[in-house]
Amino acid sequence: MSEGTRAQRMRLPLSTEVMKATAEKYGVCVRPFTMEVGDPDTGELRYVAVPCGSTVESVCAPCAKKAKALRMVQCREGWHLTEEPDFTSAPPTDDQKELMAFRADLVARYREAVETGEEGQADELREEIRGVDDELRQLGMRGRLPSPDLPGKGPKKRSTKRRQDAPNLPRRKVAKTTVGREYAGKFRPSMFVTLTCDTYGRVRDDGTPVDMTTYDYRRAARDAVHFSSLVDRWWQNLRRVVGWDVQYFATVEPQKRAAPHLHTALRGSIPHEVVRQVTEATYHQVWWPNHDQPVYGGEHLPVWDMRSKSFVDPQTRAPLRQWEDAIEDVEEPAHVVTFGRQVHSKGILGGTEEAGRHIGYLTKYLTKSTGEVVEATSARQREHHDRLHAELSITPCSPRCAVWLLYGIQPLGATSRTTPGHCKGRTHRRTTLGLPGRRVLVSRKWSGKTLVDHKADRKAFVRDMLAGVGIEKPEVDTSRLIWRKVDPGDRDAPPRAHLLMRAIAERITWKAEYDRALLAASPPGEPETSATQQAA
Repeated sequence: MSEGTRAQRMRLPLSTEVMKATAEKYGVCVRPFTMEVGDPDTGELRYVAVPCGSTVESVCAPCAKKAKALRMVQCREGWHLTEEPDFTSAPPTDDQKELMAFRADLVARYREAVETGEEGQADELREEIRGVDDELRQLGMRGRLPSPDLPGKGPKKRSTKRRQDAPNLPRRKVAKTTVGREYAGKFRPSMFVTLTCDTYGRVRDDGTPVDMTTYDYRRAARDAVHFSSLVDRWWQNLRRVVGWDVQYFATVEPQKRAAPHLHTALRGSIPHEVVRQVTEATYHQVWWPNHDQPVYGGEHLPVWDMRSKSFVDPQTRAPLRQWEDAIEDVEEPAHVVTFGRQVHSKGILGGTEEAGRHIGYLTKYLTKSTGEVVEATSARQREHHDRLHAELSITPCSPRCAVWLLYGIQPLGATSRTTPGHCKGRTHRRTTLGLPGRRVLVSRKWSGKTLVDHKADRKAFVRDMLAGVGIEKPEVDTSRLIWRKVDPGDRDAPPRAHLLMRAIAERITWKAEYDRALLAASPPGEPETSATQQAA
């Protein structure tokens, strides 16, 4: 194929492109990272290609499709669950109790050392406490352990009294049950609900405002930043009203106007009027310092003072207000987030075509980034996104956000490396437009399993299928292996292309073995091969 003009040869596909297309065909990660794996028993050292695990199809299509398929399984298994998932904790072991008693003694000695000013002894005891904590976790304990230091001054408590402009909601004691009500002895429907943000001004069909000068970009930006907190409050209110532990599988996606909205599958049936009332009465108050008008900007920015270890005014050298002091003076919430009027709720029966269609709708955009879901194709859309991004650039996203320096407030954890007005959080990125980092929200008791458990179930299913035709794939114990990520420029590591070709060859072998298992399991004369693509 070397004949032809240079222009014709330039149009031929590159070897890397062919390799990538082949990897995508067989479901192999196209951008794996290399890990060095050492076996301390045998001394063997080898290099393994580990999948990148990306959930975005434009980055790595095979990994994104696998992640989406796993989420669909998780959604399907938990949506119409008929039995309560078992989360009974195992009783504490004798070793755990002995270690906990030893930790309590260490903490008491540590606090005595702190009170008497024995800093060296206190540091040693703190390191020993950290080692005991690691041992407790290795023994299978979960949960957060109390800090050995005495608690400092707590944050100012805010009133939990409902706002006068918010409707009151009935409140019941939340029972531990998570399974919905059964009707006629056999029907146990669940729900699909969609929630949106409030309106910020009239919009056109393409999602752009009719009048950009009157569109409330400030409220749109703040609602996007605090949308996840509003959703958490909605789950809480819903559970209190219905009186049982409602479980959910939800996805957050942008609308055409670039505002976030929520699609959620709820286990169990709830009256539509109750869903509407809870949505109307749910709000979230942001008890932060006022940040309506920036104090600094452009080249007039706070500077870091090495003596005081804090940011100061560039002209007066006066230190900026600390976050704790600014919070103490807050008397009114800086922002209140509410949902919009549009609330869609629908009952769904398990095992129906409609249930499968809604699962597909829930996970439709999980393999796309925010910029790919809401793509600006016109000048008006680009201007709309630019205006929203400009507002997000001066909207603080957390108490540690560097944007607080523009308002004369030193955020928590500020150091000399903090750049005023430049926060690395996802909220301020042009590609996300304020959408939260977690696109999938799943309650703890949804399916009774984690994603790791669902992945293990799929592996066990394939292993059983292969065992049925005499292909044994014993589970390998990798706990003794030592894994190390290869540094860039490591001369001993093989090129990525070599690892990719090896992974493709392994996948072809696995697929052939699985096809044999499917053929053996199918009725004579009716071989089933359509599932090979999903299993691979």
